[in-house]
Amino acid sequence: MLESTHPAPLILASTSSGRRDLLRRLGIEFTQVPSLVDEAPLQAKASDPIELASSLALAKASAVSKKHPQALIIGGDQVLALGDQLLGKPGSKPAAVEQLMLLAGRSHQLITASALVGPDGTPPEVWVEVAQMTLAPLDRATIERYVDADDPSHCAGSYKLEAKGITLFERIECEDWNGIVGLPLMGLARRLRARGYPLP
Repeated sequence: MLESTHPAPLILASTSSGRRDLLRRLGIEFTQVPSLVDEAPLQAKASDPIELASSLALAKASAVSKKHPQALIIGGDQVLALGDQLLGKPGSKPAAVEQLMLLAGRSHQLITASALVGPDGTPPEVWVEVAQMTLAPLDRATIERYVDADDPSHCAGSYKLEAKGITLFERIECEDWNGIVGLPLMGLARRLRARGYPLP
């Protein structure tokens, strides 16, 4: 557990249960606070997926930092790029089916950005990991069965790799598998250790 003498409590600026469960694996104490950031203005301005993901991750961490200035804030966001096309969360089961029909049999990039905003006056840290994702050729019936099983309506790309979504893929190439779920633990652990958090 995080030592009580540490000057900076840790906050995850997210309501994501996936990110929460990943962060718990590091064995340090943290709280979870929603960022309540309006993503639409940033999405309207950015055309580059890496820039967009980075901007959103930093905005979420910064928003929570303003309310909790003595804490170290972790922010994160994911953007999916299919060539020049940016895909967000589908928002409904029918939209998830259509998004997966678009991705089936093709490769896309899943960009995961993370941000640390701290209380000690140091510049924020933002880093990005890009995963190359290739879906198998899938027919509509298979996709509809998957969407009914996992309901990925609120997931970028319309899949949950930590659940049955893994069955949709032919190949995944990435540096840190955890980043695909939403929080790259290897890079985060390295940065937290450098800030004095008692990780193994």
